[in-house]
Amino acid sequence: MRRIPEVLLLLLSFTFSTLTVKRNPLYVSVSVSPEVPSQVIDMLPVVVVHGGAGHIPKERSEKSTTGVCSAVRAGYAVLQGGGSSMDAVVEAVTQLENNPSFNAGCGSVLNIKGEVEMDAMVMDGKTLASGAVSIVRNIANPIQLARLVMDKTSHVCLAGEGANQFARSMGVPEVPLESLITDYSRMRWKKNLEPGANPVECQMGKMGTVGAVAVDIEGNVASATSTGGILNKMEGRVGDTPVIGSGGYADNEIGAVSTTGHGEAIMKTTLARLILFHMEQGQSVEAASDLGLAYMKSRVDGLGGVVTVDPQGHWAARFSSLQMSWAAAQKNTLHYGLYTGEHFTQSIDEPR
Repeated sequence: MRRIPEVLLLLLSFTFSTLTVKRNPLYVSVSVSPEVPSQVIDMLPVVVVHGGAGHIPKERSEKSTTGVCSAVRAGYAVLQGGGSSMDAVVEAVTQLENNPSFNAGCGSVLNIKGEVEMDAMVMDGKTLASGAVSIVRNIANPIQLARLVMDKTSHVCLAGEGANQFARSMGVPEVPLESLITDYSRMRWKKNLEPGANPVECQMGKMGTVGAVAVDIEGNVASATSTGGILNKMEGRVGDTPVIGSGGYADNEIGAVSTTGHGEAIMKTTLARLILFHMEQGQSVEAASDLGLAYMKSRVDGLGGVVTVDPQGHWAARFSSLQMSWAAAQKNTLHYGLYTGEHFTQSIDEPR
């Protein structure tokens, strides 16, 4: 028997010890480096937030921009402190829920009866773990409750009184319903009770659903989305936000998305997962986001917006509506905008 040269044996040993195999139902691919390239590490961490797509009145646009910038700074601080992408997106969305300028938490719009019913979801790209709540009342931060559903139960979504009972069992304090209702939301509700009012169109006058996506230093992605829903919606209406694949999605093998816009249109097209499908096919984060939004517009005449990241730290904030407040933090730089094509930058430490 012929002996294999020692040099060849060493080469084979080195090759098989460094190969990693990535499995997918559609293909098997092989990469030769299990380590994250240095140029990718330079891109991480990153967090991107949105404050809702639509038409934001001029007198409220400054509050919208300031709000998303503050939220993204909070999420980025978590990442810089060694926190996970999940920690970061929950912190960013919590900040937006606590800001009465946005349609989430204490700024939520009202249903037909003049009451608050909120939805939220989180998803961890490392394990595909997910948590969501729907038709939640008397809870200041539904996004934190959604994370508890993910972490403390074997379920993905809890709704209505069941979600509130779970919150009580977890020691989450209830707040008075009135504390979640702003004068602005009350005014919009009364205006939309008038005959001939179109709540979907008028929704565009209120900053909408909020959300965040992030990649931490280890390349793990996460998504979080929270909303008060649509103005003057029917009691019990559930939109896209708590629906995994519509309101958001996260998968370490592809990326993460958080959506905003008309919930029914987003659900019909499973917008978040559609965008990640395009990324699986080789599209960039921007191109995939645009393709998903274009399909929703052409197929069901729906407008909306998204924030998207991939595990390498590429990100996008794209929308088909007139405006969407958004902000991103990466490499100690703050990025933000409101109108199509608008992209301002400054040091993350500079006040805005």
